[in-house]
This record gives sequence, C-alpha cells and structure tokens, in this order.
Amino acid sequence: MLKRRHILSAVLVAAIVGVWQVVASLPGVDHLTLASPAETWRALTNDAGLLFSNAGTTLVEVALGLAIAVVLGAAAAVGMHLFRPLRDAAYPLLIGSQAIPVVVVAPLFVLAFDYGIGPKLAIVALICFFPVTVNLIDGLRSVEPELLKLMRSLGASRVATLWKVELPAALPYLFSGLRIASTVSVIGAVFGEWAGADRGLGRLVLLGINQLQTPRVYAGVVILMGMALLLFIAVSLAQRLAAPWSLEEAQA
Repeated sequence: MLKRRHILSAVLVAAIVGVWQVVASLPGVDHLTLASPAETWRALTNDAGLLFSNAGTTLVEVALGLAIAVVLGAAAAVGMHLFRPLRDAAYPLLIGSQAIPVVVVAPLFVLAFDYGIGPKLAIVALICFFPVTVNLIDGLRSVEPELLKLMRSLGASRVATLWKVELPAALPYLFSGLRIASTVSVIGAVFGEWAGADRGLGRLVLLGINQLQTPRVYAGVVILMGMALLLFIAVSLAQRLAAPWSLEEAQA
C-alpha cells in the first residue's frame, strides 16, 4: 500500500510538471512570468552553489524558530491547561494573534532586533506558535475522565497525572501541530528575509524577482517546497519514535 501511494504521488508530480512544461511553451506565455521546468532545472544546476548555500541559512532560521515555538508553545499550553483563569484570559488573545499580518510586523521585528537572525527567528516562532499551542491544549484536554479519576484514586499528584497520563495522550496532537508548523515555518523565514537580510533563500528569490531572473526564482521556490516537505517528513519520523502507538491506532 505504501509503495502504491508513492507511485501515485510520483505520477501526479510528473503530470503536473508535464502540464507546466506545456503551458510554459505556449507562444503567448511570457517567459519573464513563467519559467518552464527545463529552465528551472538549468537554474538549479547552474546556480546550485548559490541556491543551496542560501538555503542552508534559511534552514537554520527555520529550525531555530521552530524550536523556540515548540518550547514557548508547550509552556503556554501546559500553563493554560493547569490554570483555567489563565486559559480563559489568554486563549482569545491566542486566537486574535492569527489576525496579525506577518507582512506588517516583519519590518517592526527588523527594527527591534536589527538585521541579524533575530527577526527571522521571531517571525518563524510567531507563525508556528499557534498550531503548536492550540493542538497541545486540545490533546491535554482529550484525556478520558475515567483515567483522571483513576489517577486521583491512586493518590497521584497533579504533576504526576500531567506527566504520566496527559502529556503522553497529547503527543499525537502535538505532532499534528508540529506538522502544520513545520510547513508554515518556511513561509515565516521567507517573510523575515524579505523584510531585511543579507543572506537566505527568501532574499535570493526577492532579488531574482527584482532582477527578472525568473528561472532562479522558480528554482528557489522548488527548494523551499522541498525544505517544507523534508521538515514534514522529519516530524513524522520523530512521531514514529516518540509516539509509535499513535500511528498504530491511526492505521487500525
């Protein structure tokens, strides 16, 4: 079944690339607007050193920003779970934070943290904070009441119940949030580099747009897509190691 799924995915990707090539080859299509797969591949090979060195910078920003979001999001989720008044007060603010336009706040982060890595980490963490926190809160609240009653009847403390029952039960929810966060984190890093940076794949793509280097722009986008896919796979592998039972339940 797994091999069949991979074959179908490969066929779909090949079909999309084929349609892309046909559309890009039409006489009325401006090559400054749409680069063909062949031109994109040439840019990937000819500019590989430039593209992948900048991609390494973006990957560091994504990984560190995602790690910050996990730490802060987990702390916020546990705090709101343990203290109901905190959840009642903070949860609406958490929802409202998603209405903040990243394009608007990105330059403000640059002003606050200068042009170093700080603004990029702040933007990635801001974007990833919501899915991590909300999913973990939902997971902590999903524990069956009978299990909580059993722990209380055994004389377990609140911390012991959290550690031995609620957090393990919430792991699948946490990884669901992480899968979402891992993909949008790349978007956050690109916005951060657009606001101000001297390196990074987002900056390189922006320069390519300004300089009408369309194949290089598409090559950068392909690498960004691959980066998001690899992060998604990495989170799935981490779930397989940390919470294998959740995958078995999903396949049952």
